[in-house]
Amino acid sequence: MIISRTPLRMSFVGGGSDLEDYYAIADGAVLSTTINKYVWVSLNPKFDHRTRISYSRTEEVETVDDIEHPLVREAMKMLGVAGGIEITSIADIPSRGTGLGSSSGFTIGLLHVLYAHLGQYASAERLARGACEVEITRCREPIGKQDQYAAAYGGLNFIQFHSDGRVSVDPIVCRKDTLVKLQDNIICFYTGIVRSASEILRRQGAEVRSKRPKQKLLAKMVQLAHDLRVELQNNNTDSFGEIIHENWRLKRSLAGGISTTTIDEWYAAARQAGALGGKLLGAGTGGFMMFYAPKEHHEAISRKLSALRRVDLRFEPQGSKIIFVH
Repeated sequence: MIISRTPLRMSFVGGGSDLEDYYAIADGAVLSTTINKYVWVSLNPKFDHRTRISYSRTEEVETVDDIEHPLVREAMKMLGVAGGIEITSIADIPSRGTGLGSSSGFTIGLLHVLYAHLGQYASAERLARGACEVEITRCREPIGKQDQYAAAYGGLNFIQFHSDGRVSVDPIVCRKDTLVKLQDNIICFYTGIVRSASEILRRQGAEVRSKRPKQKLLAKMVQLAHDLRVELQNNNTDSFGEIIHENWRLKRSLAGGISTTTIDEWYAAARQAGALGGKLLGAGTGGFMMFYAPKEHHEAISRKLSALRRVDLRFEPQGSKIIFVH
């Protein structure tokens, strides 16, 4: 048996610039961190030649082509794994529509156990590229590249997306007390709203391709990612809330459906209770909301958002790992 553990991620600024619709025009940039919530994938050799996959449902098939789960099917085909295995997955957070990159986390963890099954070492770069190949090229998901690289590399990173397809991952180098303050001031809530990130990103990509004002909005968000990188590397957390607030203001204008009246009301209530800034994590419309506020305001924010479930999310410094081989 082989088990992988892959972290989910929290994206702060620059989201959307990791879509090819934008980075083919100008370099994109995202600043994000992995968190202490994970996708766990296990692989075990099977007694016969069939393939069994257990996720929200269970499949048992004769051939790889018969697999209905597109990520599993395409990952196995890409690596030339013919079958004779059983794959199971579980996640610490609901597995779709939460804005924490769970789909890409699953793909990274799946590739990790498949490479290990084949007796091959998989670097973070190899995992990230492979996951992009599976999700974007083979499954034609209209998504970007930030989730795959975040989950594979792990940590608090400044990630750039270049027009030639290259991706650069640079860790944020700052003092330990800066990271502690950043974590202590972040408060997160689960909205309970599940949405299709693919549909939101498809609309956003179409807007960016066809409208220069939308490209300018994303350019401003990319600059915010650069600004936040400088602030954190200078151990200045004072501007964090202001920067993510501006990023959210810009993101809401990118395409229809990113926010709703209810989400706007929650956001305004949190600001009134002391939040300096915040955002929906992921593509928008639902999932998790993250706010940055001095710790002494957290209880007041929680009371204002009592209809939502508060979830403690901490930073995870490591990316996808093989944690068990037997």
